[in-house]
Amino acid sequence: MNFNNLDDTAKQLYHDKLLECADSYGGVNFFLQLVEALRATKPHPLIEKNCNFYFSLGSIKWNKVIFKDKLTLLLTARSSESKNNNLLPSPNDKSYKSVMNLIRTLKPIKFVVKPKNIKDGEGFALQPFEIINDNVTRLNPLFDALFFSSIDTVRQILTYKSK
Repeated sequence: MNFNNLDDTAKQLYHDKLLECADSYGGVNFFLQLVEALRATKPHPLIEKNCNFYFSLGSIKWNKVIFKDKLTLLLTARSSESKNNNLLPSPNDKSYKSVMNLIRTLKPIKFVVKPKNIKDGEGFALQPFEIINDNVTRLNPLFDALFFSSIDTVRQILTYKSK
């Protein structure tokens, strides 16, 4: 998703959603430190076999193992989503079946993000996708910001001011 290509209403909605999650995690600085820790982790934290990610200010836990091939397919679908605003390719596309299987596999996964100290906030939960209808599925913007967007993009979203 390219934040700069969104209209002002979508930018404000995305900003509000991310800011709400940041506040429930201890504030913008704690949230940005979490995102930076996720980016610094190799291999990608989503393929952690224990289904969790720990760092000094908190943790993320999820309820199903994600394998490297699914992550690779998700990254490919994410790049095509930015072109047509939909993770799903056309039904005639040869990747359609594999992307549908990816969505069916990852859709029920719930990610729970909690700060280390309860006084910093209660944390938040999210799922990877937003199912708009049978033909349109998008990556949850919060999931995208947490695991894939650049630090600069996340910072831009958090500091966005409407015109």
